[in-house]
Amino acid sequence: MVWLLNGAVAVVVAFFASAPAAHAHTANISSSRIVPTGHGLYRVEVGFLGTDIERMFAENKPKSDEVDLTEPGVIEGMIGKFIQTRVDLQNAEGQTCASTVVSVGDDPTNPYDSKVVLRMDCSAVQGQIFYNPFRLLEAQGPRAKQLVSIGEKGDESHLTEAQRMGQEPAPGQVMIYPGDPMIDLSKPLLTPWELAPKFFSAGVEHIVTGYDHLCFLIAVMLWATRIWPVVKIVTAFTVSHSVTLSLAALELVNLPSRWVEIAIALSIIYVAVENFFTRKVDGRWRDTFAFGFIHGFGFASGLIELGVPQRAIVPALASFNIGVEVGQIGVVLIVLPLLLMTDKIFTRGQRSPLLVQVCSAIIACFGAYWFFVRVAELG
Repeated sequence: MVWLLNGAVAVVVAFFASAPAAHAHTANISSSRIVPTGHGLYRVEVGFLGTDIERMFAENKPKSDEVDLTEPGVIEGMIGKFIQTRVDLQNAEGQTCASTVVSVGDDPTNPYDSKVVLRMDCSAVQGQIFYNPFRLLEAQGPRAKQLVSIGEKGDESHLTEAQRMGQEPAPGQVMIYPGDPMIDLSKPLLTPWELAPKFFSAGVEHIVTGYDHLCFLIAVMLWATRIWPVVKIVTAFTVSHSVTLSLAALELVNLPSRWVEIAIALSIIYVAVENFFTRKVDGRWRDTFAFGFIHGFGFASGLIELGVPQRAIVPALASFNIGVEVGQIGVVLIVLPLLLMTDKIFTRGQRSPLLVQVCSAIIACFGAYWFFVRVAELG
């Protein structure tokens, strides 16, 4: 048992030491909005989680001792050039549209995001125009994806009733991955229900890579030795976070994301520390039900930042939420059998207090780390 605990501590501490952003729920998801402005001209807005653009730029920036990075505007100019050379509008023969960097900076709609705005002139390019972001996705890494939107945000005045209901294709959004075909700007994008599998996938990834949500879920399971208490824990969490996820996604309730992230960190610390004072799991569904409302706003941030159009909100919300639940159930089906197997092999079928306390202490440290980082970001 000692070697197992030492190994677990070493693995988690190594991960903790290399932990990236404390709020990186949507890492590796970029976005783009392509707006035709007339006469073959387009405005292309490319957005990133700030930590992603910093990582990509650090890994790919040109090496030059002659560039003074402390000069105002130098970093922004280099980032703009970096994006400009990796995003194209082009025809089927590969002829690209001329592009100009309009602006580089923070996204005013999201404190964690950066945005590059490009102006592209396709007036001299013959044939159908395609959007090609795949050199940018390659720079993002193997888990890269981009949500592409066509047209001004919220402008659906030109849509027919059938298009608004998702019964017919309409300009809108599509999630693209490395290896997907280029987007033909002359054709409608996916309908809301065709988008649903993409948002399901995003929901699964959101819970699997949402390390704070995982820590919370694992912490409340550590004393569990029977399946029924875990069923109640997961059901209560699902019910409450589904409520606030829906309210936030439908724009009925809006809480500042930074305060939500801080509250999530505190919930992790609470349930981890609670493991030192009680071994009862039958009533812990009350914890998950109460804190699930807070975590629901955290889940909603992952959905909202994808920029779901209002006509697609119902299928997107449903499929994203189902994806979160599938990912959550997958975690339970891995963690609970591992705990029971450890009991059987090392402690004659009894849960080891040392195992629970060590794991809880590690999870509490994660929660404290996220808490202090997120509080520091308020300044």
